[in-house]
Amino acid sequence: MKETNLTERLLRFAVDVILFLRKLPNTEEYRISKNQLIKSATSSGANYEEA
Repeated sequence: MKETNLTERLLRFAVDVILFLRKLPNTEEYRISKNQLIKSATSSGANYEEA
């Protein structure tokens, strides 16, 4: 598997997660969960780039 393929897939995953989370309500509980999920989804790509 090419490195760029994984990089592109991780980026697409992060974007998909963010787009999905935008559909959830903006209550306090959801805001906290959404913030954590966005951090988790986007950190995988950053960690891969660092390695």
